[in-house]
Amino acid sequence: MSTDPVADMLTQIRNALLRKADKVTMPASNFKSAIVKIMKKEGYIKDYKKVDDKKSGLLTVYLKYTPEGNSVINRVIRVSKPGHRYYRGADKFDKVMDGLGISIVSTSKGVMSDKESRKLNLGGEVICKIY
Repeated sequence: MSTDPVADMLTQIRNALLRKADKVTMPASNFKSAIVKIMKKEGYIKDYKKVDDKKSGLLTVYLKYTPEGNSVINRVIRVSKPGHRYYRGADKFDKVMDGLGISIVSTSKGVMSDKESRKLNLGGEVICKIY
């Protein structure tokens, strides 16, 4: 494990998609839960479940595939990193794949998609891009 738990989570999801796995389990945190909540809301994963294991907890993410067996998620990119934070104003968010993808943003009002952030006129730290 590295010093970037979000990058680890995204890598675990990426690797599970390459294996065509139904689910992936990882150590949980409130921040990771907020990210997968947005992924579910936007339709990139089937579901997620947080399980209490008397430690930090476990987060199970149920992956989503098309009827043809292709992953709904084509690419996940970590944008802001611990050594290099990436902030954007509400009017400065890049459209991911001309609006076909999303950016997940950490704002003063919580973690949300770039679309919701634009609607509320909130800028913040761009965590990752999904398409």
